[in-house]
Amino acid sequence: MADQSFEKNYSDDSFWDKVKNYAKSAGEAALEPALKMYYAATDVDTPTWAKTTIYGALGYFISPIDVIPDLTPIVGYTDDIGVLCAALAATASHIKDEHVTRAKETLRQWFS
Repeated sequence: MADQSFEKNYSDDSFWDKVKNYAKSAGEAALEPALKMYYAATDVDTPTWAKTTIYGALGYFISPIDVIPDLTPIVGYTDDIGVLCAALAATASHIKDEHVTRAKETLRQWFS
């Protein structure tokens, strides 16, 4: 799970900058869980503990300090995907169908 200290690295602007600038290289595998959690975190029904977990994972995703640098070809996002998937598993009960739909719709717009 993402270290909660990465939560301080999170901001909406930084998240969207990273997603927009690295969408193609990060790929759908990294972006789908990130977007599902982003939409869940912006939902007023999502409890604080889940938002904290989500923002910690998203903070790790956008952090310039990584276990595996994102610029490393192919494997650069594997640590990000691992952290995102662990956070997604921990918060899955708070990911609504509408969050999944919005994430898939966003990905469809970007990758179609």
